Amino acid sequence: MRDLRKFYIDGKWVTPASAAEFPILNPATEQQIGTIILGNQADVDHAVAAAKAAFASYSQTSKEERLSLLRALLAETKIRFEDLAQAMSLEMGAPISMSRDAQADAAVGHLDAFISALEHQVERETLDNGDILLREAVGVCGLITPWNWPMNQIVLKVVPALAAGCTCVLKPSEHTPISAAIYAEIIDAAGFPAGAFNLVHGDGPTVGAAMSRHQDINMMSFTGSTRAGVALTKDAAETVKRVTLELGGKSPNLIFADCDLEDRVTASVQECFYNTGQSCDAPTRLLVERSCYDAVVEIATRAANAHKVGDPSQEGDHLGPLFDRIQYDRVQMMIQAGIDEGARLVAGGPGKPEGFDTGWFVRPTLFADVRNDMRIAQEEIFGPVLVIIPFDDEAEGIAIANDTPYGLAAYLQTGDPLRAERVAGQLRAGAVHINGGGFNYGSPFGGYKMSGNGREGGIIGIEDFQEVKTLHFG
Repeated sequence: MRDLRKFYIDGKWVTPASAAEFPILNPATEQQIGTIILGNQADVDHAVAAAKAAFASYSQTSKEERLSLLRALLAETKIRFEDLAQAMSLEMGAPISMSRDAQADAAVGHLDAFISALEHQVERETLDNGDILLREAVGVCGLITPWNWPMNQIVLKVVPALAAGCTCVLKPSEHTPISAAIYAEIIDAAGFPAGAFNLVHGDGPTVGAAMSRHQDINMMSFTGSTRAGVALTKDAAETVKRVTLELGGKSPNLIFADCDLEDRVTASVQECFYNTGQSCDAPTRLLVERSCYDAVVEIATRAANAHKVGDPSQEGDHLGPLFDRIQYDRVQMMIQAGIDEGARLVAGGPGKPEGFDTGWFVRPTLFADVRNDMRIAQEEIFGPVLVIIPFDDEAEGIAIANDTPYGLAAYLQTGDPLRAERVAGQLRAGAVHINGGGFNYGSPFGGYKMSGNGREGGIIGIEDFQEVKTLHFG
């Protein structure tokens, strides 16, 4: 049992004003593994006051001073790497191999990229008209992160805020507080000034809303559902603070007949099911050129059936559980909706895998003969559920791909490099992954349309936390 009933505020672990306890559960065993306190308005006020007081001096630190702190943070992160991996496997069910290779690795990879970006950022620029352009810290930042990629999203917000000279208050998901508490210990060990980073646990309607409305917070950076992002934006509007959002997705994956079908389709199924399908940019709509449709369905079915489910504490490439019962019930409801709508179930289906009565494990599921107006093609399911939709030609494939309220990512499989560029240029998404091209640390991440605004990662991620000031000399 982990006792996490303290908040990190002004460089110290303090007893919260709130007394509302919240249990932390292991999604593989359904057993309680810890307890946190859900904060309240007074706790937010305490953390914001510390961040505001620290901003006066921290915002005036030099780039070299901040780079020195970030390098110390990198060293401390490497020391605690295994602690982070084990925490995320325990609290959200990521299989330990994947937790090391991706979940914990993000804490190092993104930080490395931010250090490089800050090293190369020009602090003072002379414009063609002779004016001077400066980039300065935006102020006190409220950061809200999700449970599905706990450390990835914390690092993508905390590090650029600190790199830019901002101070911050972090509200991690109340479901994944262990890794967040470890990260607070890492920041403390790295020597950041008291108040530069503060951690308050809590839920969205209480702590999240209090942060969004707070007059002394200058910027909110949020990752989560589109519904919650809309609510946060409304709360923040009263104080006209900057808001950046990384929200949901229903990413298309176009399969053209000229690609290596066996390789690309198998990899596409694996990509969709990665992290048990709990990724906002997962390629959950497989759009297939009709001339190869039957072959693709056959390959995808084999790939889906080959996926194993297993204990997240064990090494291997199996899938872990969904993170809690609410998510399990939603995925089950959406699988049933697909059946009710008339989609053809070719792999998986309702219920738990055989032998997994305990824990929020689901069967990797594949639907064929799906129409893009079905719920399973339009709504974010956030589980290992893939739908296959046929298209007749390139124009129709692009039209179906863009027929979604989201635009976080798109995927494209083709053997024709000219087609790859042509189609990618017409897809309304913040990133296009071509023939298995993966995300690289230091590149911007974010979406079009209802997938949010702003970008995370690298130099653009730092610039989101900066104001632009122009000096006009007489």
